[in-house]
Amino acid sequence: MNKFIIFISFLSFTLIGWSQGEEVGPLTGNPQLLAKKAHVLKINEGTFDSTFIYTQDTISLPVFDDFSSNKFQSYDADYLDAGVTSDQVFALLDGSNNPLAFDAVYTTQVTYRTTYTVSTSSSANVNFSSTSVQIGDLSSYPVTHVATDVYPPFYIYDTLNTPADTDLTPDTVWLVGPDIYQDSATQFFAPVNDLSKIWMDSEAYHNYRYAVNPWSLGVATFDGLDEVGYPYDFGSAASNFADHLTSKPIDMSGVSASDSIYFSFLYETEGYGDQPESGDSLILEFYAHDLFQWNQVWSVGGAALDSFKIGHILLDNADYFKKGFQFRFKNIGGLSGSLDHFHLDYVNLRTLSGFQDTLFKDFAIVYPVNTLINDFTSVPWDHWKNNFAGKMSSDVLMTVRNSSNNAENNLDGSSEVFYSGTSEATPFVLTAGILSGGEINYAAKSFYESTHDFSTGYHFDETKVGASQTFDVTTVAAAQFPTFTGNDSTFTQQVFENYYSYDDGSAEQAYGITVAQGRLAIEYEAYEADSLIGMNVHWVPSVNDVSNKLFLLTVWADNGGVPGDTLYEDNFFFPRQPSYEYDRNIFTTYYLRDTMKLPISGKFYIGWRQFDSDRLNVGLDKNIDNSSRTFYSLDGGASWGSSTIPGSVMIRPIFSTEMDATLGLRDEVSTVYAGVSVYPNPSTDIVNIEVENGLYSGVQVFDLMGRMIVETTSQEVDLSASPDGVYIFKFEGLNKIVKIIKR
Repeated sequence: MNKFIIFISFLSFTLIGWSQGEEVGPLTGNPQLLAKKAHVLKINEGTFDSTFIYTQDTISLPVFDDFSSNKFQSYDADYLDAGVTSDQVFALLDGSNNPLAFDAVYTTQVTYRTTYTVSTSSSANVNFSSTSVQIGDLSSYPVTHVATDVYPPFYIYDTLNTPADTDLTPDTVWLVGPDIYQDSATQFFAPVNDLSKIWMDSEAYHNYRYAVNPWSLGVATFDGLDEVGYPYDFGSAASNFADHLTSKPIDMSGVSASDSIYFSFLYETEGYGDQPESGDSLILEFYAHDLFQWNQVWSVGGAALDSFKIGHILLDNADYFKKGFQFRFKNIGGLSGSLDHFHLDYVNLRTLSGFQDTLFKDFAIVYPVNTLINDFTSVPWDHWKNNFAGKMSSDVLMTVRNSSNNAENNLDGSSEVFYSGTSEATPFVLTAGILSGGEINYAAKSFYESTHDFSTGYHFDETKVGASQTFDVTTVAAAQFPTFTGNDSTFTQQVFENYYSYDDGSAEQAYGITVAQGRLAIEYEAYEADSLIGMNVHWVPSVNDVSNKLFLLTVWADNGGVPGDTLYEDNFFFPRQPSYEYDRNIFTTYYLRDTMKLPISGKFYIGWRQFDSDRLNVGLDKNIDNSSRTFYSLDGGASWGSSTIPGSVMIRPIFSTEMDATLGLRDEVSTVYAGVSVYPNPSTDIVNIEVENGLYSGVQVFDLMGRMIVETTSQEVDLSASPDGVYIFKFEGLNKIVKIIKR
């Protein structure tokens, strides 16, 4: 078998304004992927130590991916896995290729012995003899050793004394940081043997949300972000090659042009992302193995959103009918973010193909099911347990497509709920006639969007014990002809924790208002009266870094369907800032000041009052439209407008629940004391504290993100290691807050 080696080691922007005061823009990072960044960094920078080289396997025809499942090869071998081998390489070898001792240290600069004669006041230098050592560079594998003359890493100073003074010994002065020393690095080798995976790399983003009306579940999206969701060239206006999607080597040695081999696929520009300009492009290349050559066989330029289009390429070049043929897609576009989007679907390479492959005869679910409960994608478990009656959704959204060029018979579908792997109840029936929009059959090449009533029968079991719960939901739909069954079912989770949410957890754009002192408010109506303790916000990096901008967390009462009286607003001395969270949760949590609990009943609004006109870039989920629940004010709250931009702003209210003990929340202390002195202000390092009446019991120091950086009972706080900025000193036992500037 041939072996194919891969190595794995650990602008200008267009803003889309919809109405005065509110705006959306593209993302410059993908928070869904950035969590992986820590896992791909080398353990030891500057060396290949503990990295893996993978020997790639070879797949056979047919090659097909509709992206309904993950067919991207993962590279997560462990050095203890079966089949893993290794090669330990030493930096220093002797002339017989044997490693030198680990305490071997040399320098390439000439060193010497200095002899000083006291009686004559003269000195003489004698160079040390060189030693030939073979030196290897451990920054990359394989390593070539080069014979090099080296010297001892020290100087000797000796004094020849008068006969009466003979007890002085030579002085040895060692070099600081000698440049030649023994080291080693271990390179690991792992075989790849997973024929279910098609793709060697994962720079293109496998997702279920970015394309508009894909023909099946899932697409591969090309943009200006790497495999961990980080820009290829952050802050640059350059356009160049960005993502690659490369197939594994394919055995084509047993086929020829007479076997009628076509390569077909679907593609879409823009989708819910950023429109690629005409100078951007999506490119397809074929690899001629024996010639070691990639050949461009197809490309398309950027354009505004349109329906998916078909690519269909004949393979008739004998250079491709070899063991080791590959194909790859790559895009040219902006390198500074999630820009210039192309989406790929239904990649198919097989023998005995032809025009019929352009029909893509298939029936498929188009998007995952979002939620089985009314209005929200998630609610607090405490609230569900007490108020589940009538809360199962009567309009669960399903979108399917018949891609056949013929009308096809419809069939009933189903949704089934599982808890810890066990079915909860008889599945909900997705009636065939509703799935097909009341038609007897699915019409040819048609999408169908339908809603289904889950309000009767099963409800999520309120007797489950715990502060939070997660239920798995599997949904199936089908038509009466043979299809790719993998895209006939979809999986989602119904999560119950301590917050309400409208969104699906995935941001496609960055949203905000663009007026100084503007207000943004999202409407919610809780299932029951309870105490609000904060909010979760999905911040997304966009055109400008606004993580240094300030806002005040704000809660409003309802006033006839728009925000009314202010129920809560942050103290001006305790403002907040956006934070780009690169963690699995990807939401930043902000608690109300002093961990207070704000009583809430009925309809309310959460959001902020911002200081500047910069868009703060909260995530906007374009797949679920709750724009009617998004309000903004440009005149200090005197009047409110409803958003004209479709989507769900990703701000979630957090309520007091059984999870409070885990979060460490407590009731607000209301007693107020004066007589607190904190100095100097501004400060460069040490901050001194004086409290009258002997009431001082400690201080907590927070940055403007609300993160506690110091907690102490000392009356001196050392900020020397903290970055310049504003810090909030909160005094234990006192409802007293002091702002300190460190510079």
